[in-house]
Amino acid sequence: MTEEKTNMPDVDEQLALIRRGAAELIDEDSLRAKLKRGKPLRVKVGFDPTAPDLHLGHTVVMHKMRHFQELGHTIIFLIGDFTGRIGDPSGRSETRPPLTEEDVKANAATYAKQVFKILDPQKTLVEFNSRWLGAMSAADFIRLASSCTVARMMERDDFEKRFRERRPISIHEFLYPLCQGYDSVALEADVEMGGTDQKFNLIMGRALQSHYGKESQCVLTMPLLEGTDGVRKMSKSYGNYIGIDEPASEIFGKLMAISDNLMWRYYELLSSQSLERIAALKADVAENRLHPKLAKENLAHEITSRYHGQNAANEARRAFNAVFADGAVPEDMPEFSCRTEDDALPPVFLAAAGLVKSRGEARRLIREGALFVDGERWEDETAPLPEGKHVLKLGKKRFLRLVVPSPAAPSRP
Repeated sequence: MTEEKTNMPDVDEQLALIRRGAAELIDEDSLRAKLKRGKPLRVKVGFDPTAPDLHLGHTVVMHKMRHFQELGHTIIFLIGDFTGRIGDPSGRSETRPPLTEEDVKANAATYAKQVFKILDPQKTLVEFNSRWLGAMSAADFIRLASSCTVARMMERDDFEKRFRERRPISIHEFLYPLCQGYDSVALEADVEMGGTDQKFNLIMGRALQSHYGKESQCVLTMPLLEGTDGVRKMSKSYGNYIGIDEPASEIFGKLMAISDNLMWRYYELLSSQSLERIAALKADVAENRLHPKLAKENLAHEITSRYHGQNAANEARRAFNAVFADGAVPEDMPEFSCRTEDDALPPVFLAAAGLVKSRGEARRLIREGALFVDGERWEDETAPLPEGKHVLKLGKKRFLRLVVPSPAAPSRP
């Protein structure tokens, strides 16, 4: 991989693509000046290998990384194998348990396989921050710590909140933003990207680069993608995620279950379609020239193809429509909201919602393979459905929209 000058688009065209879907750019004048030099920028994005599997929420930043690659810039995919052992406290109400070295290595090993479904490996520089942080002495860390005050650290929302609520804050947690910031110094980053919850850490990189006499990086934050429930950010802990390594049928079915409004958010942040094309699709739906189900199918097909290939996406689409045939899903289907975990058991909600006369009938139909959840046959009568919104089909003509809230947020009084 080289950093030779390439045939880059003009600065305004580059900025238009860079701004797409972004939450905040700090600062645009500085980025414009960097782009005018006509040389590939060094764009850094850090990932702590805290979990081995990625979901679509993680890929929002990755798509922006791909945009930078398409513009001719150099992406530095930084695996925080050192900082992962500290634990990022961002958004946490308590100290995050540090990962062991074995955990970090095991999780990091899965990253390349997954991220290169989006990024061009020939245009990606993979780095591990243990290369420089692991070589620092105790004196080096003391000098690094001297670059920031406790008052500055307490400007972080999560630290301030925990301090106010008298929740413990460990000293080692202060090292995390300092180490992440020093990564930008070591890599001489021109731009650093991350989610909006990473803003403090990204700005720390700007401050440390200035402290060490280097040109400060620009910061680009990307929004946190709402999960399939359309409310909270996508997270495995909330059960509202779509994993990129899930089977093609699962990805397709989960995407078809999101709301029509959320579909456009996914289009903007996850689709490779241009904003002009998305606006045209949205207008077609609004003016009844295109059914929203077809627009959603096209989105689901695109995303499923990205992770499983065209043939698998075609089969997922065919299988979905074999169950939810064209026009077979009624817009006015009944809706049932679960109150407790027991309510999410298939025999319970099928009977409570009036789709069957008794739980016994529900069990019989499930054993006969008559129940489909989000396009997939559901055969376990003892397993509650996961949190989120689901479209159910029982037999050929009975449909139900089921809402399974989190245990902490019941949907019915």
